[in-house]
Amino acid sequence: MKTPYLFIMTLMLCIFSMNSFAHQLSTSYITLNNNAPSNQYAGNWQINITDLEHEVALDLDKNGQISWTEIKAKRGSITRFVNDNLKVTQNDQLCLLKSEGTYQLDNHFNQPYLVIPLLFNCKNVSPITLTYSAFFNTDANHKSIVNINDVSRVFSTDDAKQTFSFEQSSYLSTFNQYVYQGVLHIWIGIDHILFLIALLLTCVLTRSNKAWQGISSKKQIIKHTAWIVTAFTLAHSITLTATAMNLVSPNSRWVELGIALSVLFAALNNVWPLVLRLGWLTFAFGLLHGMGFASVLGELGLSSDYQLLSILAFNLGVEIGQLSILLIALPVLIYARNYTWYKKWVMPMGSVAIAIIALQWSIERF
Repeated sequence: MKTPYLFIMTLMLCIFSMNSFAHQLSTSYITLNNNAPSNQYAGNWQINITDLEHEVALDLDKNGQISWTEIKAKRGSITRFVNDNLKVTQNDQLCLLKSEGTYQLDNHFNQPYLVIPLLFNCKNVSPITLTYSAFFNTDANHKSIVNINDVSRVFSTDDAKQTFSFEQSSYLSTFNQYVYQGVLHIWIGIDHILFLIALLLTCVLTRSNKAWQGISSKKQIIKHTAWIVTAFTLAHSITLTATAMNLVSPNSRWVELGIALSVLFAALNNVWPLVLRLGWLTFAFGLLHGMGFASVLGELGLSSDYQLLSILAFNLGVEIGQLSILLIALPVLIYARNYTWYKKWVMPMGSVAIAIIALQWSIERF
């Protein structure tokens, strides 16, 4: 009897860890451009105000609300924070940084961001090296998406120093870079992962006499799973490409809300089945998820040299990341499918846990 309880506790721990991870994950955005023959790199650094509050005490009156007046009052501290955590060098010489100009506000995924102006004065137009050290001490999962002259990189605690060369990139380097980013972003896209898991929980089961029963044929399970995953893949590939190429321009707020609702429905449908043939429904929801992937690709930026290649490579990376999740989860579910504790406890409880998380996301994104 220990096995089912251990399985249940492990599953619940993983799901709630995902929820915690989803809320802790933070991202900043740095954009710089150099108009040759100028030696200046001008742009901005966009920081989540919640993240910035952890480093610079913005809430001066301690009322739990950060006002524009409080942000402006702490400009000196913010400038010191910028200078301490952003370094650009060229031929081992430090480029002078100025953070002058007007602060602005922006938002990413319905979170408020402070837009801080940046101006680096370098000696010439040779390759530059950016060193980024913000927020890693308080959040090891923090990422910064950096775009310099349309060359995009992701900075993390393991890749905090990177060199930018602005010669035309090769097909292979562009392909490798965007495949890697696609894999990375499916792994940190917790809502997409939970949607996939919610679908997989019943891919090994069939509904009979108002109860879930394990599918005896592994071949049938693989065929059923392949149909669901193919529908999801085809749908999000269509909208990812169309959105990235600006053929459609959905409202990101409603897309994010729609994704949260799709996770909620998929999870609740496992507990109170309304739709048993999920192929076309998965396809419809996949269209929404593709727009969500496209918003991430939009934040990352497309290669200026090979735009279509970067879209296709990013999409391939998403599929590789998705396949890796499938290869881990499906054998475990096939093993557990015929046990009563899976059908009566693990699957329903896991689905309810996912539904609770998705409901919280839906409320936050509305």
